[in-house]
Amino acid sequence: MSQKPIFVFMTRHKTLQCVHEPFGDAYYFGPERLAERYENDPKARKESGYTESTYRTIFDHIARENSEGKRAFIKDMAQYWIPPNCKPATVAPSLANYRRGVGTDTTALSPVQTRTNSEGPPYPYNTKGEPNNPTVIPADLLATYHFTFLIRHPKHSIPSYYRCTIPPLDKMTGFYNFRPDEAGYEELRQLFDYLRSEGQIGPKFAGQHEANGQAETNGHSGGVEICVIDADDLLDKPSGIIEAYCKTTGIKYEPEMLIWDTEEDQHRAKEAFEKWKGFHEDALDSDRLRARTHKKAPKSDEQLFAEWTEKYGEEGAKVIRDTVAENVDHYEYLKQFAIKL
Repeated sequence: MSQKPIFVFMTRHKTLQCVHEPFGDAYYFGPERLAERYENDPKARKESGYTESTYRTIFDHIARENSEGKRAFIKDMAQYWIPPNCKPATVAPSLANYRRGVGTDTTALSPVQTRTNSEGPPYPYNTKGEPNNPTVIPADLLATYHFTFLIRHPKHSIPSYYRCTIPPLDKMTGFYNFRPDEAGYEELRQLFDYLRSEGQIGPKFAGQHEANGQAETNGHSGGVEICVIDADDLLDKPSGIIEAYCKTTGIKYEPEMLIWDTEEDQHRAKEAFEKWKGFHEDALDSDRLRARTHKKAPKSDEQLFAEWTEKYGEEGAKVIRDTVAENVDHYEYLKQFAIKL
């Protein structure tokens, strides 16, 4: 996904506390990890520095940031909350005692034993799931957050991700193989549909006064506006999209948000992105969000495959092609809800 939107909101550091992809720590490395990537590599997990990170410790960190008088702005991946490969979800052990009324301040909860000293993957957990909830986060905790969604066509995002899992970038990222199950589109759609069915988002759409026929939410009417941003729309009309986003989220829009060219802004961005080295180098080399002078010219599947073959070889191109095909439907489904100017 495009990383530049969070740069925009990092410029509002006096009122917003931006947190960049914190839940990957628990998803990949901690005692409640869901991902299979490092399951057989305890050395890599230890070297990450996040072997003790649980979903609770991350929410605690966010709660402390939020208590400083700033609004927390979190950019993360839905897949970090959802067991991969359609495994059933149960509540993360560290959040098993979460109760309604606590709100976002999880530090008010008593500690919970996350797992016994046993070998093997920690998932499945010895906890119960919640009706229809596809995540390992309690529904009452999800209900305390305002969700918005950023999407990008898989024909752009998948090759970009693949590039981070092969030389020379793999040594920076620590991702030495490409996993199609980490694309994240299906999980994003699952989370979106769940929040919509619960009435936490919708029926109204950001940028529209009335809901259209797609927005029925089983009788719910009090959720925040559905807010989906397509990265291509953002790059074509950055000021308009960001202004619409600010309006729906209650953030004051200022044109200066689109520029982060000061030494302080650059340092803040590099510090926030430090733990995900290699994934955001292009974004880190930028200093503003400016409109593209020309829209991307559409390319045929044959043209794209030829480009991928030239860059990654035929086998790599086939993997990219197949992964893109597996996720286009999820992207197009979410695209119908995107902000339109």
